[in-house]
Amino acid sequence: MLTEVGNGTTVAALPLWNASIPNRPLSGLTVLVVEDSRFASEAVRLLCLRSGARIRRADCLKSAARHLQTYRPSVVIVDLGLPDGDGADLIASVAAAQPRVPVILGMSGDPDNEQPAMAAGANGFLAKPVESLAAFQQIILRHLPPEARTTGLRLLPDDVIAPDSSALRDDLAHIVEVMAAAEDTTAIDYIARFLAGLGRSSHDTALENAANALACDHADGRALASDLSRISGLVHERLAAVGGV
Repeated sequence: MLTEVGNGTTVAALPLWNASIPNRPLSGLTVLVVEDSRFASEAVRLLCLRSGARIRRADCLKSAARHLQTYRPSVVIVDLGLPDGDGADLIASVAAAQPRVPVILGMSGDPDNEQPAMAAGANGFLAKPVESLAAFQQIILRHLPPEARTTGLRLLPDDVIAPDSSALRDDLAHIVEVMAAAEDTTAIDYIARFLAGLGRSSHDTALENAANALACDHADGRALASDLSRISGLVHERLAAVGGV
């Protein structure tokens, strides 16, 4: 069953029984999160779990394409900085497909990425860290077709979700592997973007600032040795602190 939402756009029908489940306003929905950071995707998984939604994860554009060929999610959340391309391209593709996914959200640790996400066709934008249960539920409910929204007053939860250290450890170990395998500066943009998002998501200002400095120096063509040395030291310190070495 399809529902027309205007401008000739149709979306897949959504379950109408979710309003009957207390404290689980997203019951019946399936969320596909396209995110290469395990720490960020684990936060979304916990938010979905607390909200009643099912979740699937893809860690790159190629994996997301496979999911979308097989499954029809109710919500797609796309990180803008993916290892194999620009998340805005995936948002544009999903937004143009018929029937359209009911809710498409961009996500990034860089607030400047909200504009390209919205221009590509996203309904809304999640700024990392994604940890407020109320904000997560509200942005999805706000963009659902009217007939699928809950009705009446609802008590907003004030819970803040925090992934455990194993997700952070996996991300740090991943970037250590990326840095070790890099043979030239082509991986710098990805390393800087990944670590800036991880720093913001984990409230690690020093790591976020170091990653942003690396990105700026790379963009300006400046020497990167000191930036990379600092980044490597910070990553290994954090990895040791969470039992990764």
